[in-house]
Amino acid sequence: MIINLVIFMVKEKILFVSVRNASRSQMAEGFCKDFYGDELEVYSAGSDPQEIDPQTVQIMDEMGIDISRQTSNSLLDYKDHEFDFVIMICGNEYNACPIAFGGKKYFKKSLGDIYPFTGTETEKNKLLREIRDEIGDWIQDFHYYMNDESNVLTITDCCDLMGSDDDGCCDLGENSDCCSPDSSIRDSKDNHK
Repeated sequence: MIINLVIFMVKEKILFVSVRNASRSQMAEGFCKDFYGDELEVYSAGSDPQEIDPQTVQIMDEMGIDISRQTSNSLLDYKDHEFDFVIMICGNEYNACPIAFGGKKYFKKSLGDIYPFTGTETEKNKLLREIRDEIGDWIQDFHYYMNDESNVLTITDCCDLMGSDDDGCCDLGENSDCCSPDSSIRDSKDNHK
């Protein structure tokens, strides 16, 4: 008697979160799908979603990665979803880091931002390529990053841009460097205590 076994592999789900979901999180989604599409279900969303930046699509196409069919999504689109990993992409002029709920593990990744950009198209493309290359390198080492427990955040690890004193977060009013792209959230919380 021959028994056929069917094994279903459940893909882990990952959500990249940024403010606009127009450039950095789109690049991260594209790279992650390209490198790990067989292993991961990849999504991206923003707290204030905007149209995907056309130059970002062009810059990714230079790498042979087509993100033209990706969509800019709202965090609200995923409010009832559960993700294995939620990565909050920060690094804009306010270092704002949108929070998404529904994740088993949370991570913060500081990356340069193109908004607001006041330069020539050539200068913007240069900046986009630098950001793209940084994201590509990071995503290639993704499994090491995701499996290093020292990178995991709790949902209370955050940069407190509102100045609330009762949430255990870093307060920009007390330490203006605490949430800079050069410091980690963990360091920020330690400085706040």
